Amino acid sequence: MKKYFLVLLLLVMILLLIGGCTEKTGVVIEEPDNQAVYHKISQEDAKKLMDSDQDVLIIDVREKSEYDSGHIIGAVLVPVGSIAQEIGEVAPDKDTVLLVYCRSGSRSKTAANELVNLGYTEVYDFGGINTWPYDIVK
Repeated sequence: MKKYFLVLLLLVMILLLIGGCTEKTGVVIEEPDNQAVYHKISQEDAKKLMDSDQDVLIIDVREKSEYDSGHIIGAVLVPVGSIAQEIGEVAPDKDTVLLVYCRSGSRSKTAANELVNLGYTEVYDFGGINTWPYDIVK
């Protein structure tokens, strides 16, 4: 009995190790019936996109006072409550690559969903600035 327990314990540990070491970036949020979706990516992957030659638009969906206290370099302020009214001026092309963030990741999720519902096809949510390990503008 003790032998079986040790074997089972070893198998569980191996499974946890394998599962814990898999990369979790580039996750696509799945929706039923082939509906439009946004992509959840890591901050590292977002930074790679920002630093690439690809044209991207960084969208800060916090409020103006939060944006003014510090934001990611190159970010444009479009508060989550006014996305539908303002995004057309900022990003008239619905195929623009949009990198969306807020403070903690909650509003960026809401904003990413709204952007997809507005017809934007390349929406990437990378969470909140409170865990952003790179430079910001203050």
